[in-house]
Amino acid sequence: MDGSDDSSSAAQGAREDSPHQGDGGLWRRLLDVLSPAAGEEDGAEAHANGTPAERPQKHGLINLRRLRVEDVAIPKAEIVAIPDTISRDELVQVFRESGLTRLPVYHGTLDTPVGMLHLKDFALRHGFNGDGQTVDLEALLRPLLYVPPSMPIGVLLTKMQTERRHMALVIDEYGGVDGLLTIEDLIEQVVGEIEDEHDTDEDSLWVREKAGCYLAQARTPVEEFEQELGISLSEAEEIDPEEVDTLGGLVFMLSGRVPARGEVVQHPAGVEFEVVDADPRRIKRLRVRVPSPSDA
Repeated sequence: MDGSDDSSSAAQGAREDSPHQGDGGLWRRLLDVLSPAAGEEDGAEAHANGTPAERPQKHGLINLRRLRVEDVAIPKAEIVAIPDTISRDELVQVFRESGLTRLPVYHGTLDTPVGMLHLKDFALRHGFNGDGQTVDLEALLRPLLYVPPSMPIGVLLTKMQTERRHMALVIDEYGGVDGLLTIEDLIEQVVGEIEDEHDTDEDSLWVREKAGCYLAQARTPVEEFEQELGISLSEAEEIDPEEVDTLGGLVFMLSGRVPARGEVVQHPAGVEFEVVDADPRRIKRLRVRVPSPSDA
């Protein structure tokens, strides 16, 4: 990533297909040129004067060799997927609520995947004004890649490019689905997070969608948002004001973990935090709903 245009994420795939042909060995050549040899890799652990080497950068080509599929994949619990019996109206609702353009399709349970559905294929074939009839997904399915968790992400990226696949499911030793990856997730390990037109403007920490409802970035300072709402968010018993600076940190402390996309976290003051975008390591965006005075 289940699962919005974001990326992410991440996201499970919010990018349109790019028909690259004839350059399947590009990433392999980059790896050969830029990745150190075995002896050089060992020597990189320390400088010539004996001082420790700097920590590796968070993003870069070295991640293609250093990271494995299990380090980057979206966990199974966070995958947004659909059954092969879903109706047209239900499918449209999933696309709208998740913001994703690619969804894995399964038969019975997610451990029996049958392919991937692209929003573009569905829209071109059926449109969005149907009468709720069952969609013939079999005619719209695209194939998925199935990969082990130990595969280096550089190998997977080359495989995805060569076979023109944009989504892969991670399969565990028992044959069950253990996670999900998109080609965007892999590229972000090299170039950093990729923002798109649906992401919140970097200069705007939050936007007011309607009365009592805000879409906010997780890095929004709690103090500034409290001034906007006129409500104290950091004085609850569950929260240590000295350890909370951002809305993302506040939600993390309330839930005791990184909540999944779509999860709603309640604040003692009655404010609801819905996780709009997140990856396994951090929260990215939140929808904040403030109770009206009549609800108090």
